[in-house]
Amino acid sequence: MTPNIGIPDSDRKAVVDILNTLLADEYLLYTKTRNYHWNVVGPQFNDLHKFFEAQYDALDSVVDEVAERARALGGWALGTLAELAQHARLKERPATYPDAAGMLEDLLGDHQAIVRQLRVDLETAMKHRDAGTSDFLTGLMEKHEKMAWMLRAFGAKR
Repeated sequence: MTPNIGIPDSDRKAVVDILNTLLADEYLLYTKTRNYHWNVVGPQFNDLHKFFEAQYDALDSVVDEVAERARALGGWALGTLAELAQHARLKERPATYPDAAGMLEDLLGDHQAIVRQLRVDLETAMKHRDAGTSDFLTGLMEKHEKMAWMLRAFGAKR
């Protein structure tokens, strides 16, 4: 059954496409954060292990929320690793295990890239007359800004 929510089908499809690309990025960032949680070493091991766990827990919720937003608009959510890898804009670094500072820097770069993309996606959602997704994306942007701040603070050399 097609949603009758006041957004034309073509506009809903365009917004679902944005959400699925975002879903791919969020899932990649979740996986990368979990990888760093497992593989961090050094004098900050305990603190970073817990810190990365808190971040991937938050990202797990974000992944679910993005997928459910796509479904609420009548679209399908990407659900296989192949689909997610194909659509992600963020990049993985297979068989690369940076030191703790490198992990923080890598994750920070990804969060900041998502924030920049969300600013563009917000405008696109409004162009397609979807205030609900615009509001949703604004909330995600704020979450990523906070996570980026925490990564910057953790890695600060003050």
